[in-house]
Amino acid sequence: MLLKKRTESKELIALRYLNKRMELSPKDKFHLTNLEKGYRGEIEFDRLTENLSEERYIIDDLLLQVNNSYFQIDKVIISGGLIHLLDVKYNEGDYYLESDKFYSVTSGREFKNPVIQLKRSETLFRQLLQNLKLNYLVQASVVFNNPEFTLYQARMDQPLILPTQINRFLKELNETPSKMDENHKLLAQKLLSLHHEKNPFTTLPAYGYDQLVKGMNCRACGSFNTSIEMRHLVCGKCGNSELVEQAIVKNIEEFRLLFPERKIITQSIYEWCNMAINKRRITRVFKKYYKAVGNTSDTYYE
Repeated sequence: MLLKKRTESKELIALRYLNKRMELSPKDKFHLTNLEKGYRGEIEFDRLTENLSEERYIIDDLLLQVNNSYFQIDKVIISGGLIHLLDVKYNEGDYYLESDKFYSVTSGREFKNPVIQLKRSETLFRQLLQNLKLNYLVQASVVFNNPEFTLYQARMDQPLILPTQINRFLKELNETPSKMDENHKLLAQKLLSLHHEKNPFTTLPAYGYDQLVKGMNCRACGSFNTSIEMRHLVCGKCGNSELVEQAIVKNIEEFRLLFPERKIITQSIYEWCNMAINKRRITRVFKKYYKAVGNTSDTYYE
């Protein structure tokens, strides 16, 4: 039973928006690329675990805090006799481990060792269970699920699941009997209640309102070469067409995410869309999809 489904992180969404409206540094572009690949890998692994048999609770993308320390777990699988903590990695290419350091064979670049990160999360998760006075067996593993990934010099005792081992891991998990009781349900509910929505690890480049390109960009290709034709926003670059109403909602949500401290009013969205659409149309969208707050003179929307 899937209790919490994975969604794109606000960091990933915000970086996508910024990438269209400003020139990201090479470092930020690299970070965006890694987030995109990571999310793709997590979704692909999610599909593999959708049809697990027996009784299990699955929680995706869990952010917890213990003793002022945050830690994130890509997938928690609660079975009758064991809790699996899985950290999914979608690295591509050849890598090797040496003295607990993780390197790319091609570039020689050192990356964060996912096993060290995993062990930290496992330790904190065990502390959380102790704080809750719960006693469960816990097994943590790093899952490398890109078929184009190869790892050299890994010790056999490392908690790793390599691409060629994933099907076997899932088969063994499927063949292990699992019966849930009320305690397992209470544990799952407790973990969900402790999940933090705001991620302290989020890293976005510095940006200001004035430095961002204004306008209504194409949902498909990101181009600002768009025009309004009756009820549709049409892209002059790729030809994609979308309802103007949905394009306005997209721009409102983009503005809300990038500038959470600002009140959402008709004038702000009018300017954000570079005055490409009349205010009456924007107000109609607000009234249809959002809640008005305040008096007539200073109304804003949530």
